[in-house]
Amino acid sequence: MTSAIPLSVCVFCGSRNGSDPDFRASAEAAGREIARRGWRVVWGAGEIGLMGAVAKAAQDAGGEVFGVIPQHLVDREFGKRDADKYVVTDNMHTRKTVMFANSGAVLALPGGPGTLDELFEVLTWRQLGLHDRPIVLLNINGYWDGLVALIDHVIAQGFAEPSFRAFLTVTETVEEAMKVLDRYAE
Repeated sequence: MTSAIPLSVCVFCGSRNGSDPDFRASAEAAGREIARRGWRVVWGAGEIGLMGAVAKAAQDAGGEVFGVIPQHLVDREFGKRDADKYVVTDNMHTRKTVMFANSGAVLALPGGPGTLDELFEVLTWRQLGLHDRPIVLLNINGYWDGLVALIDHVIAQGFAEPSFRAFLTVTETVEEAMKVLDRYAE
């Protein structure tokens, strides 16, 4: 990336903590590391689960956070309104578009159906040539092993080109993920 502004990292992750305490610890570490590098966290504005953990850790480390949440989730999830920038959209699709438009890289942590939706949308956009931003998967304790196997299966069965797999960089630790993102910072 050759922009004159610091990297903004779009973080996709769960609105729950999940069953492994390492998921939350990794979310907090990711938020701290993004802030330490002077990058901005762009996230789904949730105050709960891994989403809240990433944003709070980034803020506590002096980082900037940009939250985007659809109106129908404001009441349900109680959006983290103390973000440096807080945007309420009309729907989920617009939320994803605004998050992606305001970031230079994607980092996906453990999450559920929403995280999968977000991740596959940006992967599809990459496949279609709509962007060339890095997409990093943080595979804490093998959480995403099944997903990676599924992508390999889709390719093996002829439903995607082998190059599709290269759009996704799989990392096992926050440190590895940050080293990948470091290559794209100014």
